[in-house]
Amino acid sequence: MNRHYNQNYTREQIDEILRIVQDCIREERFIISKNENRQENIDFINEYNLNSRRLKDILLKIKTEDFCHSLQNTKIGFEHEVLYVFCPKVILFNFDGVKELVDIYTKFNLIHSESGKRVIVISFHKRNKPIDYLFR
Repeated sequence: MNRHYNQNYTREQIDEILRIVQDCIREERFIISKNENRQENIDFINEYNLNSRRLKDILLKIKTEDFCHSLQNTKIGFEHEVLYVFCPKVILFNFDGVKELVDIYTKFNLIHSESGKRVIVISFHKRNKPIDYLFR
């Protein structure tokens, strides 16, 4: 595993992080990154024809057992941010209507600000590298 990945968490700590993330999702205080650097997210959402309701449903079904690791943000000016990686297995139907069991690589940035908490879903695409689950 990459030396920058952190798995030094208790189940209770990840339960709490996931509770905060999912509260933000339920309260519409989240976005899924779809900028020019996140073409993989856009392609994945299009390939499986995922509307906003289905995206939200997938994010709300992520479990503590889906947690892989955290890592420090490496973007200049954002090095203080911790990113959390989860990889749930979800049944999806591709553009041709074929049912697939897909590992979805999700990376969350939990932002704490004066106006409250919000979540940026930095990654939301098919897993494209090996991962290690902490609680499996």
